[in-house]
Amino acid sequence: MRTTDAQVSNSLTTERMIASLSTVFGFLATLLAAIGLYGVMAYTVVQRRREIGIRMALGAEPRKVIWMVMREVLLLIAIGVGVGVPASLALMRAVRSQLYGLTAHDPSTLALATAGLALVACVTGYLPALRASRLDPMVALRYE
Repeated sequence: MRTTDAQVSNSLTTERMIASLSTVFGFLATLLAAIGLYGVMAYTVVQRRREIGIRMALGAEPRKVIWMVMREVLLLIAIGVGVGVPASLALMRAVRSQLYGLTAHDPSTLALATAGLALVACVTGYLPALRASRLDPMVALRYE
C-alpha cells in the first residue's frame, strides 16, 4: 500500500531523470557552441590583426572596429537561425510524444530558445571584438 502521491512520484522518476539529463546536455551544448564561436572569432581577429592595426592607425574609432567584428558574428548567428529554426520545426513532429504540457508548435518556447542562443552568441562574439578595439596600432603593425 502506498499513497497516491508516492505512486505518482515513483511513476514519474524516469521522466524527471530524462528531463534533468536533457537540461544538463542542453547547457553543455550551449557552452560548447559558445566556446566554438569564441575560438572562431578570436582566430579571425588574430588573422586580421594587421588590418585592424592599420585601421586604428588611420583613425578608426574603437566602436567601428567592434562593429566590424560584430557584423561577422551577426552573420554567423543569422545563418545559424536560418538553418536551425526550419530544422527544429521539421523535427518537432518526431518529438511530439516526448512533450508534456506543450504543443508541438509552441512559438514562445522556440522564440525564447532562439533568443537565448543568439544572446549567448552575441556576448561570446563581443569579447574578441572588444579585444580588437583595444589593439595598439604599433604592436599590430610590427606583428609577423
